[in-house]
Amino acid sequence: DLKITLIDSVNKKVTFQQEVIKQLNFANTEAIHTRAEDLAKNIKYRETFDACVSRAVAQLNTLVEYSLPFIKVGGKMFAYKANEIEEELNNSTKAISILGGSVKEKITFNVDNVDRKIIVINKVSNTPNKYPRPGNKPRLMPL
Repeated sequence: DLKITLIDSVNKKVTFQQEVIKQLNFANTEAIHTRAEDLAKNIKYRETFDACVSRAVAQLNTLVEYSLPFIKVGGKMFAYKANEIEEELNNSTKAISILGGSVKEKITFNVDNVDRKIIVINKVSNTPNKYPRPGNKPRLMPL
């Protein structure tokens, strides 16, 4: 019963995802070739999702600017991280707050003797309309 939207700026990955969606007959799944900072400005997608899941995208202070604009108030962001996250989390406190988030918890688990982490962020207020900033600003000049 889930409705899933996958986005990627690399068309080759999206084409593969679209083929998998078709082959597995995932009726409620779409793959879109776009940049997150562009799609988040589209009212059809902005602050409409219950959850956003990401893995290996960017540092957390950049990732929240890409992700939180998609999540509705009351929703959650799940950021999968493979390394120590305390410094990254500390560097992201301001960005999380500005964008309407609040860290709920850090989940640690082990895969092949390597600790992995999922940072869960609650969406507690609307993201200001000026975010995400266009182009590479979230990555080049993180909040």
